[in-house]
Amino acid sequence: MSTTNPEEGGVEERRITVTVNGEPQAVEIEPRLLLAHLLRQGLGLTGTHIGCDTTNCGACTVLYDGRPVKSCTMLAVQADGHEVTTVEGLGTPSELDPVQEGFTTEHGLQCGFCTPGMMMAAKALITENPDPTEEDVRWGLSGNLCRCTGYQNIVKAVLWAAEKQRAASAAANTDVAV
Repeated sequence: MSTTNPEEGGVEERRITVTVNGEPQAVEIEPRLLLAHLLRQGLGLTGTHIGCDTTNCGACTVLYDGRPVKSCTMLAVQADGHEVTTVEGLGTPSELDPVQEGFTTEHGLQCGFCTPGMMMAAKALITENPDPTEEDVRWGLSGNLCRCTGYQNIVKAVLWAAEKQRAASAAANTDVAV
């Protein structure tokens, strides 16, 4: 559904419904609005960072139907009817996601600017490949840049998270089999 608001210069607005971090959101937006801006300004989810506006740095990476995308060059209208997960949707303060725990435990962050995008790319990688090698992790994170570190602790953090997630899955499967 589209509407035109003549009081604002006739800018067309469109109503979209997108599920963000498990919560359905219905919003009126301009068709030219970027997904990163909807998340940050429209929904107050400021964990999605904007670093380059060209998909080069990956700080804006979110999961779109479970797949990593750069939200700085994706239009918000493209998310209509889809599911978006941001870093705020990974865990809770009392129960961190294994990726968040890994970054903490293995010191996988420096200034923290790239960290949300790195975590989202890591989450997608581990979901697709629960037992990644170091090379798999480096390749999986290759679309995300960090200007503060040599990546070694980030790679260790992702491998730690993958191991923790595998152990949790094995324990859950053992509990079901009993």
